[in-house]
Amino acid sequence: MATTAQFGADTERAPLSARISWMLFDWAVQPFYTLILTFLFAPYFANVVVGDGPKGQSLWGYGAAVAGILIAVGSPFLGAFADGRGHRKPWIALFSLILATAMASLWIATPDATTTTIALILLAFVCATVCAEYTAVFTNAFMPSLAPQSELGRLSGAGWACGYFGGLASLFLVAGLIVPMDGSGKTLLGLSPLLPLDAASREGDRIVGPLSAIWYLVFMIPFFLFVPEREKRPHDGRHALAELWDTVRALPHNRSMLLFLIARMIFTDGLTAIFTFGGIYGASVFGWGPLELGLFGIILTLVGAFGAIFGGVLDDRVSAKFVIVSALAILVVGAVGILSVDASHVLFTLDVAPKAAGSAPFSSIGEQVFLAFAVIVGIVSAPVQASSRSLLARLAPPDKITQYFGLFAFSGKVTAFLAPLLVALVTTLTHSQRIGMSAILLFLIVGIVLMLPVRITARQP
Repeated sequence: MATTAQFGADTERAPLSARISWMLFDWAVQPFYTLILTFLFAPYFANVVVGDGPKGQSLWGYGAAVAGILIAVGSPFLGAFADGRGHRKPWIALFSLILATAMASLWIATPDATTTTIALILLAFVCATVCAEYTAVFTNAFMPSLAPQSELGRLSGAGWACGYFGGLASLFLVAGLIVPMDGSGKTLLGLSPLLPLDAASREGDRIVGPLSAIWYLVFMIPFFLFVPEREKRPHDGRHALAELWDTVRALPHNRSMLLFLIARMIFTDGLTAIFTFGGIYGASVFGWGPLELGLFGIILTLVGAFGAIFGGVLDDRVSAKFVIVSALAILVVGAVGILSVDASHVLFTLDVAPKAAGSAPFSSIGEQVFLAFAVIVGIVSAPVQASSRSLLARLAPPDKITQYFGLFAFSGKVTAFLAPLLVALVTTLTHSQRIGMSAILLFLIVGIVLMLPVRITARQP
């Protein structure tokens, strides 16, 4: 069991108001990922604003690629520049204002958008994505000052769960109370919309940008009020690039940190591919439509939130490494289980009746087995990510914590294209979605192997 004594000098637990306010960042920023990137705005942009699904998806993909490059390149430098050069909250305030402005500006995405307007929408999307990740670099760096080493797992897991619940709450607000369903004039809950939105100009789709911006700004207020800022340390006057270069050059001498960052780079690619292609695979096998995919997303979000909380407790009681390695191993089992299901078989060889046309969601045996394995994946995917955050906080030296979280962001983005690319190539070569999806297993297994030698040692104050 990992205890405070194992890590030497430790931090006192911050007041509950500070810890909750820190966790509220995940709650505040999640509508950007849930409403804009995943469920509502991105499909609207591709299919309505651009008016050509494949072209719109390509433009959105190019925007995501540009954002990923900027995040990978900029995060380590920003972290190095911030460490030793004053407080972190001004950086968070700057990127928060840009993020909120970019989200709010998505209101211009009318169905008759011109080429210039589409370019501005993509620019806003890139700015919002980059600033959301840059802000996370700085907010994550507060972790070691808010809880003892023995409680970082619970803090990180609770924050991750808070984000999941924030995504669900924002989706409920928009779909259940504000945006009418197509042609019905009523929301998903059968209620009259709270706002008078014009269907012809698709205000129901466009409103998610301004609403996400307002949500973010409101729920970030406690962070600025109650999370304690660090004391300003004297700086030696060296350039941030020189400091970052020194840190990077020193990584081979910090074997555990280096292996962890490489492992995270690889298994994060696998995780991304699972979430990218999992729904596509289910829709292809069972003919799922928006209702099934929406329910599928809600179920995985709920189990992921509870998985994050449980993983955080296990992180503190055993170790972050144990949680990551165990969760990755269970992910392999879950992914194999998902791939064992097709329209008329489960566990590769057992015959089952195919889904009947027009039947209720998840009513066939194949769907139920698929969903069971997907739930396993959902439960353990959040602990992998939350414990990765707490492990970094334990391994990084306090005076370089922000730049190490910059490298942490870099490791999550620099090769993000590899797993989707490999899945696409294998699928093309084999003409099989199942074989193509199996390429994801390689990333998870390699991640496990690289994590095994990682050692959590005492961090010096």
